[in-house]
Amino acid sequence: MKFLSSFILLALIAGFAWTPATAQKQAVKLEQPVLLTSCGQSPGPLKFKIFFGRLGVDHVYNMQASVSDLAAKKKEGKPFKSLIIVTGASLKGMGAAKVSMDEELDRIKKLIAEAKKQGIKVVGAHVEGMERRAQGAAPGDNSDEMSIDAVCPQSDLLVVRKDGDEDKRFTAISTGKKIPLVMFEKNMELSDVLKNLYQK
Repeated sequence: MKFLSSFILLALIAGFAWTPATAQKQAVKLEQPVLLTSCGQSPGPLKFKIFFGRLGVDHVYNMQASVSDLAAKKKEGKPFKSLIIVTGASLKGMGAAKVSMDEELDRIKKLIAEAKKQGIKVVGAHVEGMERRAQGAAPGDNSDEMSIDAVCPQSDLLVVRKDGDEDKRFTAISTGKKIPLVMFEKNMELSDVLKNLYQK
């Protein structure tokens, strides 16, 4: 007991926070090239696109990526190694893309199935916080939660902005499905997360 107390004290002095996110962030590594898309047509994927550009990560940004994109890349002999699907439904975004939520869910279901068939790592992400999850065009609108249900339980890794997990929604998925979860607090910290995930 005395030894344990000493260890905890030393850890606090060193400023070391041993959290699941910290541990998993160090253990999980992803490969390039990356296919980046959305489930729900929210603007969340743009954050990944910006940071990927700065970090020089080889990626393709396609908000309506489909199975054919995975197949074409494989045929070229340069298959995608990871697939990032950013959850978060935007009725405005879906309206502009002329797609319904049902069509989005069907596209993503097929995309994930093909990715798993090819051995591509699937990353489920939610990077717009509770404000995105709380937005609804009408009372009872749960399209954002539907996008989370379609992606996150099927993922190999979850990347989530911490304030989006206030109700422990993503923590529960991570724990229940034994999926590694990486959290970050500020938008700029996403750059460090991606650097850790994709650094060689």
